[in-house]
Amino acid sequence: MKDKITILVVDDHPLFRQGVVDAISYELDMKVIGQASSGEEGLAIVHSQSPAICLMDINMPGMNGQQITYQINQEKLSTRVILMTGYDDVDQAIHAILAGAYGYTSKDIQPQALAKIIRDVVAGKYLIGEKTFNRYEIEQWLEEQMEGARRNYSEPGNPYHPLSEREMEVLNCVVRGMSNKEIASLLGISHQTVKNHVTAVLRKFGVEDRTQAVVYALKRGWVTLKDSFNKPQE
Repeated sequence: MKDKITILVVDDHPLFRQGVVDAISYELDMKVIGQASSGEEGLAIVHSQSPAICLMDINMPGMNGQQITYQINQEKLSTRVILMTGYDDVDQAIHAILAGAYGYTSKDIQPQALAKIIRDVVAGKYLIGEKTFNRYEIEQWLEEQMEGARRNYSEPGNPYHPLSEREMEVLNCVVRGMSNKEIASLLGISHQTVKNHVTAVLRKFGVEDRTQAVVYALKRGWVTLKDSFNKPQE
């Protein structure tokens, strides 16, 4: 028999977390190798045990699911993340995919459907709700969502982005999924200077993290996706 799909479940609600674990226990080709109640704890288990799949809540105290997903992607770890949410909406799905998630699904999903999503993600597919995408299709979906957002967006009196030329350079690197270290090397500036620019971008946009900044800028047409969102590991 082939190796089982190893799974980590991360959620700050013990009852829901245990329910997911129990549901997966009925799948003969899957094995839960760990549970975590916070993003930080989950990231530590990803580092130590390298599960194939991480089922993770988006909204958690401390580092949220999208931030942990982004960190996993930046470190080029092999674990593929499926983000789960109680508040299903398109903006959150865009954030999830840009952060590097392979799947985005509502918490009210049926156990059999969750098992299928896990298998599809292991096979290299992307899942948003009940829709399945390959790499090209998920890029097209992102482009369509952003184009729709740009058509519907209007901000009277502020048609131009508020960033300096250097901040725009840094932002474009962030859109491409580059780490601070990679940005520093590309632009020939210090790691701390990159951090300062990223902080300034977040402050000017009034957002909390990098993926929110990317979505904010994409919606307004200040940057474009092109081949920019974080690439998965082969």
